[in-house]
Amino acid sequence: MATLLLGWALFLLAVIDAASFRLPDAITLGAGVAGLAVTWIVSRDQLVAHLAGAALGFALLAGLALFYRRLRGREGLGLGDAKLAAVGGAWLGWLALPSVILLAAAGGLILYGVAAVRSGTKVLSDPIPFGIPLSFAIWLIWLYGPFV
Repeated sequence: MATLLLGWALFLLAVIDAASFRLPDAITLGAGVAGLAVTWIVSRDQLVAHLAGAALGFALLAGLALFYRRLRGREGLGLGDAKLAAVGGAWLGWLALPSVILLAAAGGLILYGVAAVRSGTKVLSDPIPFGIPLSFAIWLIWLYGPFV
């Protein structure tokens, strides 16, 4: 049941992000709380690792967004993406975050590559909905575990 809940939440977030470049707080925060609740029910001894994962996931992407904004003077990553990374940490724990971020970054590069092949290099300055590869990465790591 938990796998279905996570899967549908991630699917919904990816679809909404693709359509509007938004990741609604109601869904991300609800999914994060659900991840911590599942951890509490299934393996209480891992709750601290999952709480740390949620905090670290948010801090990592929020910090990256702040760094990019200061460096380039424009938005490069939204706080919705940081909240979605927190969801990943809540469900998977902090040790899985490097796998999630690596897989999501690769997915983002693939999205850009496909867009560049289809529309030319002008598309490289266009934003991409990072919630799509981030949701996909969280889902795959949930199903198959982090890289060793």
